[in-house]
Amino acid sequence: MPAVDKNSDVPPYSQIRRAVIAARAAGNLQPGDRLPPMRMLAQQLGLAVNTVAKAYKELEAAGAIETHGRAGSFITAMDSTSQKKHELTSRYIASMRKLGLEDAEILEVCTHELGLDH
Repeated sequence: MPAVDKNSDVPPYSQIRRAVIAARAAGNLQPGDRLPPMRMLAQQLGLAVNTVAKAYKELEAAGAIETHGRAGSFITAMDSTSQKKHELTSRYIASMRKLGLEDAEILEVCTHELGLDH
């Protein structure tokens, strides 16, 4: 797991979620790979267990991991549509960041383009 930037505007749980999804899409985490136990990861990253739990809960809701009680949390297989969606979104975000936009500005642009800024 990469380090969490505690000075970032992105909440730590979101940084963990993003890192796992990116590693999964890049093939660095394979289906069936076990994630570190929540307490262990929280200790390694210097975070509260609830922060890591929130990241894992969101990953499970997104279908990126499956949690099997005390057995742990495991990476799930990514279907081709999910993988393509992630690749396209990652490229778009990288392009926008190269233009100098911050995450909040990128979100603003997307919200506007989708017509959700009523």
